[in-house]
Amino acid sequence: MTARALRSLFVMAAVSVVLGSLSSQVAMARPNVVLIITDDQRADAMSCAGHPYLKTPRMDQIAAEGIRFKNAFCTTSLCSPCRATILSGLYAHGHGVVNNFTDYPVKLASFPRHLQTAGYKTAYIGKWHMGEDDDSKRPGFDYFVTHKGQGKYFDTEFNFNGNDRRVVPGYYTHVVTEMALDWLKQQPGEQPFSLILGHKAPHSFYVPEPKYEHVFDSVDIRYPASAFRMGDKPAWFKTRLTTWHGIYGPLFDFRKKFPDSSPAAVKDFAAMTRAYWGTLISVDESVGKIYDHLQSTGQLDNTVFLFTTDNGILNGEHGMVDKRTMHEPSIRVPLLVRYPKLTPVDQPKVVEQMVLHTDIAPSILELCEAEPLPYIHGKSWVKLATTGDPAWRKSWFYEYNYEKQFPYTPNVRGVRTNRWKYIHSPPGDGTADHHMAELYDLKTDPEENRNLIAVPQFAYKVRELQAELFRCMAETGAFPDRMPLDEGIKSELPDLKIR
Repeated sequence: MTARALRSLFVMAAVSVVLGSLSSQVAMARPNVVLIITDDQRADAMSCAGHPYLKTPRMDQIAAEGIRFKNAFCTTSLCSPCRATILSGLYAHGHGVVNNFTDYPVKLASFPRHLQTAGYKTAYIGKWHMGEDDDSKRPGFDYFVTHKGQGKYFDTEFNFNGNDRRVVPGYYTHVVTEMALDWLKQQPGEQPFSLILGHKAPHSFYVPEPKYEHVFDSVDIRYPASAFRMGDKPAWFKTRLTTWHGIYGPLFDFRKKFPDSSPAAVKDFAAMTRAYWGTLISVDESVGKIYDHLQSTGQLDNTVFLFTTDNGILNGEHGMVDKRTMHEPSIRVPLLVRYPKLTPVDQPKVVEQMVLHTDIAPSILELCEAEPLPYIHGKSWVKLATTGDPAWRKSWFYEYNYEKQFPYTPNVRGVRTNRWKYIHSPPGDGTADHHMAELYDLKTDPEENRNLIAVPQFAYKVRELQAELFRCMAETGAFPDRMPLDEGIKSELPDLKIR
């Protein structure tokens, strides 16, 4: 070989090394993603959101070094529809998971699948809860660990990657956290990763770790005042009081003899509430363990760290427990994001604008410079969080379909703006509504105590919001509006297998 040929080969090899190094640096520059999803966590169940008793220092740390979206909402307050919306960026009518018994469609795009295609290593660990009796591995994940149904606070049977099913002893929150840490330790750093960690807590039936069982024993807990303000509310509120989802009902087994509307029975409600808070102390510890691992491995500042939940929950407001309705405690969710390229860690932000579950997938994909989902209802909040977005949404709509398995809430369709909320309940057969509608001025009445629907001076606002509801639904392809028949509020308890 001539000297000239040797020089050419040397130059080509050098160029290849440089290009390879640059390619590796570009790959390394892409951020990792850690998304933690709790189950039924109220937006105010964090000390950074003002909770007077529950202390969540590690959740607070994410907010203190990043962004807290003060007005984040789910679009269907029910576990499976919310989880599908987080993955897809679509409303429930768009992805088809409209109840807790439907799995995520196999052919439907999701942000993990797009990240996987873009070269990310992907994992899902913990509560999946789409497809009640299916714990098989789902598309879009290189590593997948879940279980059937709700799982248990202690000693849940998990299916590891679809081919290894076994009971893992221990408290659920810490078990899945250790699984997540084990997986993270196997990521060498050359390839970006995306991890979704799904917690069971604080879903009913609430069981704190023994060491946290009595943390809140000294807190005096009463029914909310709104539980006794029903004079201008739909009649089904009162009907629901003694059911599985009412404050005089069994309270997820915290009340053994029911219905019980006696003043003394508030002790059961207090016990339930204290247990709910107790489960979240363990979740906060989990957040800290994930944070600490990322920090110790030098990956924290190159990780989009998100913390949210599937839906909120009513804790006695309007006489209700559980979720499903469009009232504020039911639809509000925590959303915390730490990523220094969004905001420096010493310049935390609180974003006031309304963001939705539909916005999570497009935001993650934009931050990771991955291919956007082909059709979504949401919008990335990256611009909103960095420079502001004057064109950000001013309204959005809510949908919930009556469930025969949980017949305690009618069909719900409603619209929320920055100030106003209109809710109505179509019967599902095309006839006129059977239930009173609701109208709230959230500026003067944030707890939705006064229903203005029958006040003549607000008739114009009802018409205006009805038109806006129609517009929002049409914009997202919600027509024809398919919903089941409302068969009325019933008193029987749900099947033990699905509680």
